[in-house]
Amino acid sequence: MRWTLPLLTLGSLTAAAADAPVPPTAEVTLVQAGRLLDRPGHAPRGPSTIVIRDGRIAEVREGYVAGPAVGAPAASVIDLRDRFVLPGLIDSHVHLASDAGGVAAQLEAVQLSPATKAYNALANARKTLAAGFTTVRNLGDRDGVTLALRDAIRDGQVVGPNIVDAGTSISTTSGHMDGALGFRDDLRPALDSHANLCDGADACRQAVRRQIARGVDVIKIATTGGVNSRIGAGLGQQMFEDEARAIVETARLYGKKVAVHAHGADGVKLALAAGADSIEHGTVMDDECIELFRKSGAYYVPTLSTVNGYLERIAADPNAYSPAVRAKVDWRIRVTGESLRKVVPRGVRIAFGTDAGVSKHGRNADEFEWMVKFGMTPSQAIEAATVNAADLLGLSADVGSVEPGKRADLVAVDGDPLEDVTVLKQVAWVMKDGVVRLKGRLAATAD
Repeated sequence: MRWTLPLLTLGSLTAAAADAPVPPTAEVTLVQAGRLLDRPGHAPRGPSTIVIRDGRIAEVREGYVAGPAVGAPAASVIDLRDRFVLPGLIDSHVHLASDAGGVAAQLEAVQLSPATKAYNALANARKTLAAGFTTVRNLGDRDGVTLALRDAIRDGQVVGPNIVDAGTSISTTSGHMDGALGFRDDLRPALDSHANLCDGADACRQAVRRQIARGVDVIKIATTGGVNSRIGAGLGQQMFEDEARAIVETARLYGKKVAVHAHGADGVKLALAAGADSIEHGTVMDDECIELFRKSGAYYVPTLSTVNGYLERIAADPNAYSPAVRAKVDWRIRVTGESLRKVVPRGVRIAFGTDAGVSKHGRNADEFEWMVKFGMTPSQAIEAATVNAADLLGLSADVGSVEPGKRADLVAVDGDPLEDVTVLKQVAWVMKDGVVRLKGRLAATAD
């Protein structure tokens, strides 16, 4: 039996399909790939067949294999012989609860209920999955909505990318994560519980333990100011050494990695010296920063495509950002990519991350183009979004490559992303845990 599936758009990840739980199955699925990048960083394979059982990859075979060849005459066969297949992509830095920015984000913070934010997070998760990103690391929200979404996806209640979640990000008072910045002083008690703010080593240990108690997967902190912080305090260091070290040591006590928001070189060095696992943004870096990266083995997550969000909002409304924030936005636009250009030839480990939420969800693959523009080859950029990101997230046993035992998370594109990385902006087909979640023009057969 053979059938042809119609052309569907990204919007075809319908509510009905998206909310259907992943069914347990003993059936075998065969994915026939015209070319297969099974291990990013290595040469792609030619015609190949991926054998999938119970949502996991059982084996990868040369050529096009039919059901009887794997002992499963009733196997379903997905024909991607005219497509390039690669592992499901991984975004190491997203904020699923919103993609508002500037003054609009400030209003949203006080206007939207947690329930509304939860629905927004689900909608953004669907966009992300439809874009080919089957795993993400969510680095901060204020209401626990993404923690709940993470669990709902894991339990099969709704469909979205696998989520590694940081809960609420930690900073000092008046730091980047202080939710009351930009509002009147008398509103501070209502706008910020201070649960994620810490001043002094003991308070910082307690802030980590609060997030651990919520069931987070990773700890996110800020050692510098932020572009979107509603305060004109710059982008340099805003945390002391004893505070940063207390956070990392406490996270380690509970077996958690630490992701660090840092723009200025002083905050990058502080975080790396304290033992951070990744630096997010790293907009300004000197030679000492680079040597600390090389010595520690930490990952750099550049988040270059945030610039797209800034440029689009300013084009739509020149007053989208307050003057204090706009000055930092203009600076970020001007210098973005220079750090990546420095670190690529020095062998710093790089993981793909977009900061989606600052830029639009569902357009995560825009980051590939920026990475190549500032010194990476398409192959290196794809490695960053697969094997490297899997390693950073502690998920190498499950995702990042197409190998036996790993989850059947796959994407397919028209064209060769190793020649033109922009083809990843138009993912044609997505499979997560062995279930097709986005269908383009393809033929499927059952033998």
